[in-house]
Amino acid sequence: MPLKTPKEYLESIKRPINLYMFGEKVKEFWNHPIIKPSINTVMKIYELAQIDEYKELMTAKSHLTGETINRFTHIHQSVDDLIKKVKMQRLLGQKTACCFQRCVGFDTANALYSVTYEMDKKNNTNYHERFKKYWIEVQTQDLMVDGAMTDTKGDRSKRPKDQPDPDAFLHIVDENDEGIIVRGAKVHQTGFLNSHRAIVMPTLSLRPGEEEYAVSFGIDTNTDGITLIYGRQSCDTRKLENEKLDIGNFKYGGQEIFVVFNNVFIPNENIFMKGEIEFAGELVNRFAGFHRQSYGGCKVGVGDVLIGAAALISEYNGTQNASHIKDKLVEMIHLNETLYSCGIACSSLGFQREAGNYEMDMLLANVCKQNVTRFPYEIGRLAEDLAGGMICTMPSEADINSKEIGPLIEKYLTTCEGICAEDRFKLLRFIENLTMGVASVSYRTESMHGAGSPQAQRIMISRQANFEEKKKFVKDILDIEE
Repeated sequence: MPLKTPKEYLESIKRPINLYMFGEKVKEFWNHPIIKPSINTVMKIYELAQIDEYKELMTAKSHLTGETINRFTHIHQSVDDLIKKVKMQRLLGQKTACCFQRCVGFDTANALYSVTYEMDKKNNTNYHERFKKYWIEVQTQDLMVDGAMTDTKGDRSKRPKDQPDPDAFLHIVDENDEGIIVRGAKVHQTGFLNSHRAIVMPTLSLRPGEEEYAVSFGIDTNTDGITLIYGRQSCDTRKLENEKLDIGNFKYGGQEIFVVFNNVFIPNENIFMKGEIEFAGELVNRFAGFHRQSYGGCKVGVGDVLIGAAALISEYNGTQNASHIKDKLVEMIHLNETLYSCGIACSSLGFQREAGNYEMDMLLANVCKQNVTRFPYEIGRLAEDLAGGMICTMPSEADINSKEIGPLIEKYLTTCEGICAEDRFKLLRFIENLTMGVASVSYRTESMHGAGSPQAQRIMISRQANFEEKKKFVKDILDIEE
């Protein structure tokens, strides 16, 4: 099958699904005004893959089938693939100014590819062949796949096996000759509703006695027993109003889903890990590395848009020539390009796993994400500084359209000659959206917690730092014997 068009993708997700929002069941979610922007974002991915200008980044040649596929379904075969991944993510951030929802599944597949190979080599299992067969279907049908890792975790002071409620971590509750039955929940699921399939993984390293939690599998997102609860975002109900300018980014948006698995059956052919506790932590670490690499692209692309908005509002306000304004914009560029540099660097130092696929440099990927937990906050702060206080005190679009008070707003929102007051309003709302509204969830807050909160990266940086080697450098220079 050729690459899906945006329209074909939209038609393919029109299926019954057990979804709730605001306490009510949602039918035909693809028509819901709160959900539509997130679907538009995914459609943009399918659109760009059809355009010659972007095909080098948006598509790749499958090593499994030899066919041209969407890069989001590709298994990295070279350092160049790793670099193009980051460049593609920056491009999509520039085109949508929000989370485009496909990175988690992409990174899950690449982590699972090498881990299943190593499990098979040690245990004489057949997970790797199962996964390849499963992933060929994803590639040939041009499917969108979510990656589901984060459990609700219950009491953080207790291990999975010690939880008062064992469902705090998704686990196997029963099995037979045909497959397994699982129960639990996965939270912060970016784009799960918009995905055709999902791959579930453990959320942490596991120990003896926790085998039921060491489970990974593929599943259709509308499978019986799965309940989806749509996550709220700041200012989301503005999308229910007739006016669109108050939304800020009225074309595109992200999506987070709370996913509950209630005694869901998984057939054997879709199981990629079942009880192999010794590989659970490695799967988590490899996925985290790939996903922390991703943030050197996606957050940079959104940062490009926010920097552009800050520069434009400075022109609209007539302050663009002030030296301190120029300096703040330069600082935003410096921070954003530093993030990109880390994403490219960890990709450039990538290496080949025994399974044949390529993986980024783990230390630099964690340094990349550690920077992402900080720099977008400063970029956002500077954007708010340049925009001025109007981003949080503006009247509504309905006021602008009012015959009585609209002319007053037009009069007093006008700044420089030739600048339309409505364009200034539109831009201020856009900056509000990126720094304080719906998009800030995927830019700023997700920069903190996505792919693991800051301490998770610090732990990995400590593990990867190789202090003994650094101490040996000093000993060699000073002729200190071991």
